[in-house]
Amino acid sequence: MLVFNGEIYNHLAIRAQLDTAGLATSWRGHSDTETLVAAIAAWGLEETLKRSVGMFAIALWDRRERVLHLARDRFGEKPLYYGWVGDDFLFGSELKSLRAHPGFANPVDRDALAAFAARTYVPAPQSIYRDIYKLEPGCILSVTSEAVRTAPSAPPAEGRRDGLTLTRYWSYRDVLAAGAADPIGSESDAIAALDEALGQAIAGQAMADVPVGAFLSGGIDSSTVVALYQRHSSTPVRTFSIGFVEAGFNEAEYAKEVARHFGTVHHERYVTAAETQEVIPLLPAMYDEPFADSSQIPTHLVSRFAREQVTVALSGDGGDELFAGYNRHVDAPRLWERLSLLPRPVRAAIGRPLGGLPSRWWNALPGDHPPQFGAKVQKALRVAGHARRFDDVYASFLDEWSLQRSPVIGAGAVAGPDLSPFADAPAAVRMMYADATSYLPDDILVKVDRAAMAVSLETRVPFLDHRVAAVAAHIPLSMKIRDGRGKHVLRELLYTQAPRALFERPKTGFAIPIGQWLRGPLRPWAEELLAPSRLASDGYFDPAMVQSRWRDHLSGRRDSTPALWAVLMFQAWLAEQAPPAATAWKATS
Repeated sequence: MLVFNGEIYNHLAIRAQLDTAGLATSWRGHSDTETLVAAIAAWGLEETLKRSVGMFAIALWDRRERVLHLARDRFGEKPLYYGWVGDDFLFGSELKSLRAHPGFANPVDRDALAAFAARTYVPAPQSIYRDIYKLEPGCILSVTSEAVRTAPSAPPAEGRRDGLTLTRYWSYRDVLAAGAADPIGSESDAIAALDEALGQAIAGQAMADVPVGAFLSGGIDSSTVVALYQRHSSTPVRTFSIGFVEAGFNEAEYAKEVARHFGTVHHERYVTAAETQEVIPLLPAMYDEPFADSSQIPTHLVSRFAREQVTVALSGDGGDELFAGYNRHVDAPRLWERLSLLPRPVRAAIGRPLGGLPSRWWNALPGDHPPQFGAKVQKALRVAGHARRFDDVYASFLDEWSLQRSPVIGAGAVAGPDLSPFADAPAAVRMMYADATSYLPDDILVKVDRAAMAVSLETRVPFLDHRVAAVAAHIPLSMKIRDGRGKHVLRELLYTQAPRALFERPKTGFAIPIGQWLRGPLRPWAEELLAPSRLASDGYFDPAMVQSRWRDHLSGRRDSTPALWAVLMFQAWLAEQAPPAATAWKATS
């Protein structure tokens, strides 16, 4: 028996392979689910997954062996939760389906909550609940009928243990290692290989029996997807963007210029602050688990807008992780290179007083600054006197409570990003690996999947075709970061389709002015959720620590938008949860 959520883009090619080998019975329909069942019967689950191109979460029950197999796609585009409620083993694509179990009373995992407070998302394999886990990307979990009755003391690790076997059928670490061992030698070859792989992925993902479009922000990633999509399409591509009135947060004008160049049928909608804020009460139910990347709001708005005309939308997500697109990939190594030349006491003497300057002071400096510029400068200066090695710098960049104890009462220490698999690699390579295996599946893909699925829009991510990732791994870092800027080779591919003048501007991201709103129209809502008495009554966050950050934010001394948004999203989520069912319930196997 097979339960399947997602899409197998190459399922017709798999059917043809089965037919050619004489391994298929007569086909009853045209679905990729039927293709999967036949392929698994012929080749087995692991080999079938290796041959599949797609996004998926799969549950397969082997009646003969009495083993349940759970599997997730390579990068984690589709979610899959599993775990134990009392003596029962549950799994599903949403936590709310697990909470529907009559006996559900699993408490909040305070260590997971501390990780959430630090990073603004819950990193896999943890979930917000104790004994409930996320299956990591690229993995198969095999569970025997005996193992379902007892929850392990920790999430299953690779290998076999007590009836639980975790197998990694695809490893991004191995992909990067193979790429580093055989780098592409010339930029022209890299551009050609990337063009072919990404074009193939887009052509495959654009095939559907429903209307298809693409998100377009005007940035490098979405513009590249649209450029290659339009090149492969016989009709104008439908593109979608939203704009904001607030200065520094609007990219719609750039998207319009890009759409005009490529000749897409472009749709844009400007939204007001009031419309944007109306989404906030919907977030706890939409995300099902505490989630605090505030770009979740515009992502939902553009998904809702696109859904008015299309059922599938291609997205440019993944380009930053594969091609060194985040500012930190360039800035953090450069910062450490300079800081490491100074003794720690000297760094502390410089960084401590400068880091105490209000964030509004840094924001007022001349120049075109991205959102939260002042907060990022403050953080860099605070890190200056603390870091002993580059890993400390990177961990501080990702931790919204760095250099402080966790504000979560009763939590253990929060683990930093895993940079160990490539200890001898350049810092940017190590960061890209950590981002691709944690931040990408647990933040970026969660944000897009939940925001879109809330309006029944299916998103597809061509950059995360594993063949594109393999090509990217063979492209050396010198072709990704050049002249202090990331995504060089991706830009050069885009410039074969459009003039570079369209894209010569700073990276801004998909941001909204949440920090400003918390000082203004959202302040009453925030103060209700952050009230010391309420925090103390709920018993999860230290009221004094949260109130200190809140006062600093209101005064402009320190922009604490991400840290506060995480606390607010948890408090809103907590308020949304119904009390556990009181009915005694016992299931039989």
